[in-house]
Amino acid sequence: MAIPRGLRARQPSAAARSLVLMIGVSAVVLAGVSFFGTNAATTVTVTATWIVVAFLASLALVIHVADPDRLDRAGVYVAVGALGALIACGLNLVTQDSSAGAQAFLAFPVLWAASHLRRTAVVVVTATAVVANAIVVPMLVPLDVGISDVLLTGVVLTVVAAMLERAGGIQERLVEALEQQATVDTLTGLVNRRVFDDALAVALAGPAADDGTALLLLDVDSFKQINDQHGHPVGDDALVHLAGIIRRQIRAGDAVLSRLGGDELAVLLPGCTADVAVARAESVLETVLSTPLSLPDGSLLAMSVSVGVAHRTAGALGMREFYAAADRALYRAKRAGRGRVEVAPA
Repeated sequence: MAIPRGLRARQPSAAARSLVLMIGVSAVVLAGVSFFGTNAATTVTVTATWIVVAFLASLALVIHVADPDRLDRAGVYVAVGALGALIACGLNLVTQDSSAGAQAFLAFPVLWAASHLRRTAVVVVTATAVVANAIVVPMLVPLDVGISDVLLTGVVLTVVAAMLERAGGIQERLVEALEQQATVDTLTGLVNRRVFDDALAVALAGPAADDGTALLLLDVDSFKQINDQHGHPVGDDALVHLAGIIRRQIRAGDAVLSRLGGDELAVLLPGCTADVAVARAESVLETVLSTPLSLPDGSLLAMSVSVGVAHRTAGALGMREFYAAADRALYRAKRAGRGRVEVAPA
């Protein structure tokens, strides 16, 4: 079963790469200190240090070759962060080392977690490091000295983790905002032309559903006149008004709703018969005609749209031809007096 989202990495692939680097650096540092200081004091401490080095090297190799997303779903990242804190404290206990340098190893898993994991996971890793250190240090030094060391280390780890997690959260929200801007029209909230074209290509590339695929192109009638008489803000309001009507008449789960540009909107209806597509187009038109736009001065602005409908069955029409058929139907509706639905020939 996948772990909760709050315990997952922000970007699994980036988290995996940096985790391998962190584990590698830790292994190299431990291998170096096994030749001097407390880690080299006895056969037991040397052996314990090299067991940890071998374990870290093996762990780094496994993470390097494994699928980052699968590791993330299995909760490996948060588990490795917490395990790293426990290993550092355990090694400090074996080597009887309570120095600042020994406790500094706790910063490795905490800083990595704060940089790559979500808030809940950061709390888990940081709490593991602080609590484990609070247990080990008083076992190695007098209580008054141990309390001071534990408090100082705990505060430093907590503050740094909180600052990094907050910075990562801000960056993540900025990235999400940029991604949304790249796919969604900011005025109407409908998907943009790029997303619509991709969806249309996918719908036409695969085998057509039994009912076929329909495309509706909608254009606000006399849109330039609306802008000239009432100003561009009202023109924007008209597009938002139309987008809202389309959303209410056509569920987004059944269709792809898009603003292609200017005052032209589009609806892609996979798995939709020609009759149903025409019925939906007429329903949108009737709702637009019966729902005027409220202007800032309290008056009402009557609106209408022209709609072109094209339908594709298996083996008929490529993407360019499909769009062109709907576009020709749209312009027939405009030439025929606007405020109407025209259907491309089957």
